[in-house]
Amino acid sequence: MTRLLPVLFLLTAGLARADEGMWTFNNFPSALVQSRYGFSPSPEWLTKVRLSAARIAGGCSASFVSPTGLVMTNHHCVRDCVQQLSTPQNDFIVKGFYAASAPQERQCPAMEVNKLLEISDVTDALTKATQGKEGAAFRDAQRAEISRLEKACATAPDVRCDVVTLYQGGMYNLYKYQRFQDVRLVFAPEEAIAFFGGDPDNFEFPRYDYDVSFVRVYQDGKPAKVDNWLRWSAKGAQPGELTFVAGHPGGTSRLLTVEQLRYQRDYALPERLFQIAQLRGLLDEFQQRGPEFTRISNSLKFGIENAYKALVGRREALVDRDFFAKKAAEEQKLRDWVKADAERQKRYGQAWDNIARATDTLRAMRTRLRLLEQGAGAGSDLFGYARMLARSADELSKPNELRLEEFAEARKPELEQQLFSPAPVYPKLEEALLTFYLTKLREQLGPDDPVVKQVLGKQSPQALARKVVSGSRLANAQVRRQLYQGGPEAIRASKDPMLELARALDGESRAVRKRFEEEVESVIDQNGELIARARFEAYGTSTYPDATFTLRLSFGQVKGFTEDGKPVEPLTRIAGLYERATGEDPFRLPPSWLQARPRLDLQTPFNFVSSNDIIGGNSGSPIFNKDAEIVGIVFDGNIQSLGGEYGFDESVNRTVSVHGQGILEGLRKVYNARRLLEELGQGGGG
Repeated sequence: MTRLLPVLFLLTAGLARADEGMWTFNNFPSALVQSRYGFSPSPEWLTKVRLSAARIAGGCSASFVSPTGLVMTNHHCVRDCVQQLSTPQNDFIVKGFYAASAPQERQCPAMEVNKLLEISDVTDALTKATQGKEGAAFRDAQRAEISRLEKACATAPDVRCDVVTLYQGGMYNLYKYQRFQDVRLVFAPEEAIAFFGGDPDNFEFPRYDYDVSFVRVYQDGKPAKVDNWLRWSAKGAQPGELTFVAGHPGGTSRLLTVEQLRYQRDYALPERLFQIAQLRGLLDEFQQRGPEFTRISNSLKFGIENAYKALVGRREALVDRDFFAKKAAEEQKLRDWVKADAERQKRYGQAWDNIARATDTLRAMRTRLRLLEQGAGAGSDLFGYARMLARSADELSKPNELRLEEFAEARKPELEQQLFSPAPVYPKLEEALLTFYLTKLREQLGPDDPVVKQVLGKQSPQALARKVVSGSRLANAQVRRQLYQGGPEAIRASKDPMLELARALDGESRAVRKRFEEEVESVIDQNGELIARARFEAYGTSTYPDATFTLRLSFGQVKGFTEDGKPVEPLTRIAGLYERATGEDPFRLPPSWLQARPRLDLQTPFNFVSSNDIIGGNSGSPIFNKDAEIVGIVFDGNIQSLGGEYGFDESVNRTVSVHGQGILEGLRKVYNARRLLEELGQGGGG
């Protein structure tokens, strides 16, 4: 016990100093918030906030802001929808979109919004199902139990259920959501103001972005009625004010072992950065072909550039010697505590070494895994449809517990929404992406690799890409629906060249996935559980789990920071937007903001920073005060926050948000969005 006390002291002292943590709603440290800020979130407050938050399937957060299903999120979170609704003659990315009446709201082709209804602990069920099993047997038993739990929970198509792994397997929760698949666009500003400053300003502060949009969820063809939503603050964010962020951080790696972090630093991140840089170069060249080529590829390029800068920030954190040494010291402290007791050493001692060996296995297979399974197709929509169809022919005829997880019964509504989406497919972009993928397949596996020979034969990557794209009918959603509904016979009988390409890759792809799941993933899962139990035994549950794209709550305050020895104020104002504008991309203002300048109060706060702990996936999260009133919307973090993947530094890590008053000023005086303002309870004056 005397060895445990210093560890516990260090943990609790760290929590007391920092506004750190992406906390689950069923383990939120209200007492800690009370001790720091004099406010203790009650169970009723937490329930209201939970039911007011929303998730956009695919990687973003949102919130309900009216009783008639109005949802607020970022512009970049609805960007795909905006582009899919656009045409060469009517480009809403450039012009913006506003539905001044209900009939003008446009349905997004492939958007799903989720609201978290219930959280239940299913740790005992998962532990019992996998007890005494290892390797493939462990993975199969775990997958079967997860499929059973999710299927039993998902009692209707509009109910989504996910078993969520927390604390690296130390705890499992079942999250039950209400699923909305009829989502309609209400308002999106021009991209020139939503992403003002472009890539040079990305992950920086001061910022001047109007990164906000609104959609509405429908049920049975009518706006959904919701009982919980967030109202607007009269003042917006104030310096020093306590703030909360409810959102869905996509993933963090703060609980990974040192060997796993070393793999990320030395292999995964550099190789991914190299591939993204090449893909960015391809898109630069593609956009030189003309305005329409630019329009159809802008969303993809936006995502590529955002990912590149984020991954650079992550790697910079891991190559920082002091930071990495701190992570190593944290691990060694827990391992020393385990070694201090023979019984603990017997239970937990080998877990780190087992994960290290599994990481060595991953290192050896990483290229085939990336090319044949995880990154196959390099983002080609047609290839993605073909793979879904080809695999559905095999998977959906199996018992639920034996299927690949993405084909489990509880996930069919999501699968079918993606497969039947009427979103446009752009053949020229498809051809470019597929050529890039096939070139990398041959380059990195070698021309003599059996799978390369089987796929390419005597053809060049470009010739094969052109052939399968031009010959495929899978761009037609009705064709995909007919094949899917025709069942395995119809899919297997199809001679569609894109389907044939997917089938040619599928044998090797499945094989490398199976090996990864059995020799890497199952070992890491099983031993991660052991390390988590050691942590619980040493520290209890007084800390938070890694992010998992599930609903979390963080707390902090509106607060500036110091950069290069200079103080950075927490607020920017609309006046600074016009001072920063140059008239050239990416600092070019759209005509609507140029024309509105005389009407605007230039001292209105525009963007601000706070010490809330966030990560990618929190985009679109509401940021609100202790009265559960919106003071802004999260859209970014500063450059220092990118290391938040692996740890949190309250002195410099900052959340970047659009200020609530800045949002209203734009709606009122730039867009004259009377209907929207009235629904937000803010009047409709122009």
